[in-house]
Amino acid sequence: MTCILLTGSSRGIGAAAKTALEARGAKVVGQATRSSTIDTVPADFTEPGAPQELWLAALARSGGAIDVLVNNAGLFDPNPIERSDIEWLDAWEDTMRINLTAAAQLSRFAVKHWQERGVPGRIVHVASRAGHRGDSPAHWHYAASKGGMLAMHKTIARQYASEGILSFAITPGFTDTSMAGDYLESRGGAGLLADIPLGRVAEPEEIAKLITFCALDAPPSMTGATLDANGASYVR
Repeated sequence: MTCILLTGSSRGIGAAAKTALEARGAKVVGQATRSSTIDTVPADFTEPGAPQELWLAALARSGGAIDVLVNNAGLFDPNPIERSDIEWLDAWEDTMRINLTAAAQLSRFAVKHWQERGVPGRIVHVASRAGHRGDSPAHWHYAASKGGMLAMHKTIARQYASEGILSFAITPGFTDTSMAGDYLESRGGAGLLADIPLGRVAEPEEIAKLITFCALDAPPSMTGATLDANGASYVR
């Protein structure tokens, strides 16, 4: 049985991915900032030690072997430049730690785990369209964190492919989650939809299909690939 550590599993894309992966027979250990469910580990990624505690807890729940890491946890809070210096910096640091630093820590643990055991492994990074094209004036930090995730993904793919350690990235545009819904509303809703040729935002289940494909089915030659899912609002 494939064992998968999935961060941000309690809602939106993460919850849909958990359902899809379990439907394929995978054992999924989830993560959420707060959780009372037996299959989800509570871990607050604003705390520097949380990723390591999560990794060790996931190993214990999986019998000592994790096959796939899905870095999905994310924070998308606005951070206007008009804030005070300390408020702006605090928000920047929280977003970087949750969106990028925690993913880097977990990726490092995963790569070392597979190297020590001499087995292949996969990492799936849920980044964002913002990592390619940027975001709103209040979301410098979000775009920077996702751009950093994409650079990290490419580095992992190039460095460890010869060891059977594969890396894939997914870059959704707006997705129909509470997080994106609030943003769409705040930015005018219909006006933003006009920028999406498909005429609608993605459904979480659509992104979950891509996560499942990368985690379980993507051929090894695809390592290093980034899969866009943004309704043609950004094409490369």
